[in-house]
Amino acid sequence: MSGDEIARLARGTLLPAFAGHEAPRWLLDELELGLGGVTLFAINGNVPDTEALAALTAQLRKTAEPLVTIDEEGGDVTRLSGHLAASPYPGNAALGSADDAALTRRVYRSLGAELAEVGVNLNFAPSVDVNTAADNPVIGTRAFGSDPELVARHAVAAVTGLQEAGVAACAKHFPGHGATVTDSHLGVPLVDADLDLLERRELVPFRAAIGAGVRAVMTAHLDLSAISPGVPGTLSPAVITGLLRERLGYRGVIVTDALDMEGASGAIGIPEAAVRALIAGADLLCLGPREHGESLRAVLAAVGEAVRAGRLPVERLAAAAERTRELKEWLAGHSPAVVDRGAGLEAARRAVRTTGEVPAWGGAPLVVEPAASGNIAVGPTPWGLEPWAGDLVRVAGSAAEAADVLERATGRGLVVVLRDAHRHDGQRALATALLAARPDTVLVEMGLPVWRPEGAVHLASYGATEANGRAVAELLGLASRD
Repeated sequence: MSGDEIARLARGTLLPAFAGHEAPRWLLDELELGLGGVTLFAINGNVPDTEALAALTAQLRKTAEPLVTIDEEGGDVTRLSGHLAASPYPGNAALGSADDAALTRRVYRSLGAELAEVGVNLNFAPSVDVNTAADNPVIGTRAFGSDPELVARHAVAAVTGLQEAGVAACAKHFPGHGATVTDSHLGVPLVDADLDLLERRELVPFRAAIGAGVRAVMTAHLDLSAISPGVPGTLSPAVITGLLRERLGYRGVIVTDALDMEGASGAIGIPEAAVRALIAGADLLCLGPREHGESLRAVLAAVGEAVRAGRLPVERLAAAAERTRELKEWLAGHSPAVVDRGAGLEAARRAVRTTGEVPAWGGAPLVVEPAASGNIAVGPTPWGLEPWAGDLVRVAGSAAEAADVLERATGRGLVVVLRDAHRHDGQRALATALLAARPDTVLVEMGLPVWRPEGAVHLASYGATEANGRAVAELLGLASRD
């Protein structure tokens, strides 16, 4: 096989990124030479608005028929707004709380319809991780829950809904990121589970998603100490070929999580990580938001050298190309669905769990929002009750701020909006101080309700999207229910 043929096969495995909402010349040239597709990132300015995004994907398709991929989970991980607005769809934790698989299917079908309208055809969702670590820094509300069977039935519903809209679903993060306490953007998380535990916990939703016909599965940069100790799953033949292909019988496309993440390439660099991922059995390589033309060329050079040296069989590249071709063929045979945003609000309303009775305030309460840092996957998307609150104050989050808050709230109701309070000492300290002085304080948790003070009136929304916020605002009397 010639060098040009090898390079074309290698290009077909790559999903680089780029800056701006117009395709640069180098990208169009690479598409003509067989590039597999692109990954869109809000932080790169790819999604200033949906009209610009639709124009961008149309521009790409004048050159080729690429895979256009994005991380659009709904919930707290949303890209369609370009990080400028919260999602109209609640995320997986809220859907798991409502626990209506038919409703989950509706939500994901509508989300898929919106993606199809702007030309996205492969969505890096749903997350089917079983979130068993309360202090998980990267999954949390992105998971349907901590029960494998619940996660499995909603994984099936989400996959089915997305793919009914003509958008390929991608179950992630194989073999499961839910039992970790390290963010793979920053290191290599350890999953301390033997094969028996993996079968009873992490693998249950993936088996279900595969049974539902999911078109893609994304690998995670995890250290499975019992399967492939010391080697991140994305780079491990034992994990990708042994566990996913052979044990679970998966035959579709395998795509990597972003290779620029520390867990994949921190010690070896992106070109070498790309080679090892292909050797391990991956078909599509997501390079990461900062990996543009120069990085693409470096990866192509490394892959070509690995083939010439005999490290990477050319048959492995050909197999990846064939799976990608089959995925594109499947996409060409599907029609988009109809957008149904009402499903999002219905799910958000049904997800809220209330402990105690919300007071009947005579006037508008003071709403207090302590700072809550998100993780890298979530990004800077707005959250909270500001669109509905008549009087809202943002604070850093500390017991020292309680006196000022109490003075401002004199003679009226007091609402404190938290987000993953179990992970933020300052949020808990402020809420505790306010409850001591004002037992009628209402706590709203917009992350996971792991910390819940005894005796407090507490609303858990299981997410911080626009839909979640509206559902809470209605229960607090801040918004009317239309």
